[in-house]
Amino acid sequence: MTRLDNLLIGGPKPFRADGTMSAMARDPVHRPVMLRTLGFEGDEVADPTVHGGVDKAVHFYPVEHYPKWIAHFAGEGISHPLLDSAGAFGENISATGLTEDKVRIGDRFRIGKALVEVAQGRQPCWKIDHHFGVHGLTGAVIKTGRCGGYFRVIEEGEVAPGDQIEQVEQAGHDWAIARVFKLLIGGGHRGDGANADLKALAELETLAESWRGRAVKLVA
Repeated sequence: MTRLDNLLIGGPKPFRADGTMSAMARDPVHRPVMLRTLGFEGDEVADPTVHGGVDKAVHFYPVEHYPKWIAHFAGEGISHPLLDSAGAFGENISATGLTEDKVRIGDRFRIGKALVEVAQGRQPCWKIDHHFGVHGLTGAVIKTGRCGGYFRVIEEGEVAPGDQIEQVEQAGHDWAIARVFKLLIGGGHRGDGANADLKALAELETLAESWRGRAVKLVA
């Protein structure tokens, strides 16, 4: 059991000069918000072809990663202001305890009055680099596995900052987000015996449809 430290919502905003939009810069709210099947009321994505949807309704990111990223930038002589508060990685939910090595695909959590289920990790893209104004950060996320993850919504309900996040069901397998992310995104599919794992992931019903499809393609 942990608690929802920060709840953040937002919508598409101008992202760069070519007209690209992004909803990564979300703002904290200090009131209850209804969580629907496709996400929090008032929260939107800029590109629904790759963001949002049932399997990416809620993006969560572990608080524990922030000191690590601060140290990462300090090693390059940078003090990055985005890391001064939650939301730097576009998350809706900022909380401790939801690290990728502990949380499994299919784990279920009660947050406020809503029931959610872990669907996949977050695959980083070039927008993280642009958001931070730092080249190579996307690669660092992939290398470290500090990706965060997505919940799908099983039962809609009201959620508020400070609500408890209680795990009510643990998946009956050992496919933690970290293991899945390494195999599908981090290059693990090139290792010996990876095909058997990929085939197992392709049949994991609680894994997001797009990532099951990725497992199939990697086997091929």
